[in-house]
Amino acid sequence: MWADDAALDAAGRRLDEWESSLADRAKRAKTLSARIQDLTGTARNTDRTVDVTVDSAGLLVDLRLDERVRHQSAAHTAQQILETTRSARTDLFGQLRAATLESLGGGASAQAIIDSYRSRLTGNQGPSDAGR
Repeated sequence: MWADDAALDAAGRRLDEWESSLADRAKRAKTLSARIQDLTGTARNTDRTVDVTVDSAGLLVDLRLDERVRHQSAAHTAQQILETTRSARTDLFGQLRAATLESLGGGASAQAIIDSYRSRLTGNQGPSDAGR
């Protein structure tokens, strides 16, 4: 099958390089996964009465309300919480995007991860040219 030893050696080197490339990708993916798990997004509304923190999945993990919310309607406070939570998710998405690009570069795998998180965290479907 092999015409000569040189061709066999070249094929062996290509397999070794391919294996090394896969191991490197797996290592970078594992490192990125650990980084993402540690990320949180935070936001504060403009009048500083609502502070929100979301975990790496975008779930609310901390909510702090200033005493001044007692002087506004519950509906207004609820709206502020929702808006501030969206801002915290946007903050998280920005961090996640930066970590992904730093870890994986700008290739197709990185873009697929970014697009997946974009749709989950910001509600936007599909890739966007903003921030690219």
